[in-house]
Amino acid sequence: MLPDGLEALRRELGLGDVMGLIERTARWVDPRTFEYLSVWYPEHARRALFYKANWSEPQMNRNRQTGAIIHKFEGNIHANKALTLALGLRAGERPNWSCCHIWGVDDAAYQISNAVVQDRRFFSCVANMVLLPTPLKAFTDVMTEVKMMLRVCALQLYGWSCDHEEVADNARQVAEWSDWGAYPESWPKPDRPSLPLGTAKFSARIKDAADRRKAVIRKDLASAGPHYPRDDVLKVLDYWNISL
Repeated sequence: MLPDGLEALRRELGLGDVMGLIERTARWVDPRTFEYLSVWYPEHARRALFYKANWSEPQMNRNRQTGAIIHKFEGNIHANKALTLALGLRAGERPNWSCCHIWGVDDAAYQISNAVVQDRRFFSCVANMVLLPTPLKAFTDVMTEVKMMLRVCALQLYGWSCDHEEVADNARQVAEWSDWGAYPESWPKPDRPSLPLGTAKFSARIKDAADRRKAVIRKDLASAGPHYPRDDVLKVLDYWNISL
């Protein structure tokens, strides 16, 4: 029987080494971008259903193997779009980079429903995401200590910590964090405000993208079809105090 893969990796690559790789390669959203528009797609959440024709008709998918037709649902499409735009990028400008949610229900075996990213308040929240080279995303998926330090950084950088009831214990640990040994040097701490390496400065391009999103949200609230989740969108806007 093989040893646990994580333990085998840890014998070759220490936590400080892993965090160093993440520190030097991660791309973070500027706090000013977060302040300007915290949630970019309040109408979407993980596993929420897709609709077409201005939210008036279900968008269906045919399974290539079975031929079964099912209602298409959200995976990570609009979280990816939000992060891409908030970093001032286009989809084709980030090959082999992956969107990583910072806050979610920790479950390396993927057996538990992730209530945090199924919540519209947090799914496309740009303070809840970081862009990583795709191979490094595995570390954030399975190494709790890596995820916790990303959350500590998000708290210090954006002044925000997830208040979903499913992660209340983790939020308390983040607020009381004191283990700075492997925490990256360039990341902010309570006594050391800073911007992480790889922070995408708020720019005219990012502002224009955010303004376009606000305009679409305004339009959809006024005229989208019967399946548009107006009440949920309004709750998200109220939660984040977003003015359109």
